[in-house]
Amino acid sequence: MKDGRELDLSAYWAAALAQRAGEMAAFFAPGAQVLWPNTNERFTAEEFIRANCEYPGAWEGEVERVEAMRPLLVTVVRVFDAGRTVSFHVTSFFRVEDGRIAALEEYWGDDGPPPAWRQALGIGRPIR
Repeated sequence: MKDGRELDLSAYWAAALAQRAGEMAAFFAPGAQVLWPNTNERFTAEEFIRANCEYPGAWEGEVERVEAMRPLLVTVVRVFDAGRTVSFHVTSFFRVEDGRIAALEEYWGDDGPPPAWRQALGIGRPIR
């Protein structure tokens, strides 16, 4: 972490994607809570780190976007399995206090083609 007031999101994501529990723990304030609304789960920081680090397989990712609205930080990260056969986008909302994560809310979505019903409408175009 930087000077005690800033949260180094690149370092956080590097630790999270590499599943390095000890490094991840340093980013969280005591009593921090993590929410995954997609699956209706609430974790302590310790539980969240365990879920992240015990998730099967190796992962990598790319931070695609960072928005700062102090004390809220938002990231959009594309996460891949090691073979790049599957990918997800995760949007994370970090509430930061004294340079550490006090609360984190994440939304995960599978990457893939539009559903068949929408393709049949002939609308939309690829982003990239």
